[in-house]
Amino acid sequence: MTGDRGAAPMRADARRNRERVLKAAEEMFAEQGIAVPLDEIARRAGVGAGTVYRHFPTKEALFEAVIAGRVEALLADTDRLLADEDPGTAFFHFFDHKVRQASLNKALSDALEASRGVRYGSPRTHESFWRLVDDLLAGAQRAGAVRPDLDRDDVRALMVGCIRAVDQVTDPAKVDHLIQVMTDGMRVKHE
Repeated sequence: MTGDRGAAPMRADARRNRERVLKAAEEMFAEQGIAVPLDEIARRAGVGAGTVYRHFPTKEALFEAVIAGRVEALLADTDRLLADEDPGTAFFHFFDHKVRQASLNKALSDALEASRGVRYGSPRTHESFWRLVDDLLAGAQRAGAVRPDLDRDDVRALMVGCIRAVDQVTDPAKVDHLIQVMTDGMRVKHE
């Protein structure tokens, strides 16, 4: 599938090459982020650069295709969290989990950091992800667990900041500590 509606089905070899490019891109974007050159992705996939460009006319298009699968998984996880009985626990679990995932995957980190300007996947996927974030945040605020003065942009900025901080340490206890410090700042203070 090329993403074009009504397009002729891909030949089996073209489909295999596309999958090889996506797999190589996913690995390399996870390691290096969007800065990785397309020629290196082609080399790892075992195809020529022209093959990459036939399927993905720009590096951004390839990045969006790779990150779309990750975002779909995040959506499924966030949907599950919305059903949680305790909205505060769901929100903080979401924040912690996404920070840990993005700190291990440079592509997710880049997508999160650029999410105000870059659409990863379809616009529906992008908007669905942030609508679910809004729902988690609103539920946690209604439950009195998260400060009422925070909004989606604040949460995104705090997540990116926490990812950057976590990237600076190797001790798992320090990672836990940094995430706890960040989440404590979002909690409602009860006197």
